Amino acid sequence: MNKIVREHYPVENLPADLREGLTDGSTVRVVVEVEGDAPNPAKTSFEDFMKKVEAYRSQDDRRVTTAEAVARIRELRDEWDD
Repeated sequence: MNKIVREHYPVENLPADLREGLTDGSTVRVVVEVEGDAPNPAKTSFEDFMKKVEAYRSQDDRRVTTAEAVARIRELRDEWDD
């Protein structure tokens, strides 16, 4: 379940329909929850992630060895040491 909680939220920042009956200058605790089983696009299963990785790899066959990657990183780092 997705939930957003804001402590000490200023009443003045609430929409007009939620400010009714509340005193200006005070703070409230706001809790927003998604009803039902709404899908969360930010959550991806490991299997889905690996499918995307494999799809990318099938389109891009460039491979870099660990030694090549380390050498490139050192080269970039050393540019700043001069």
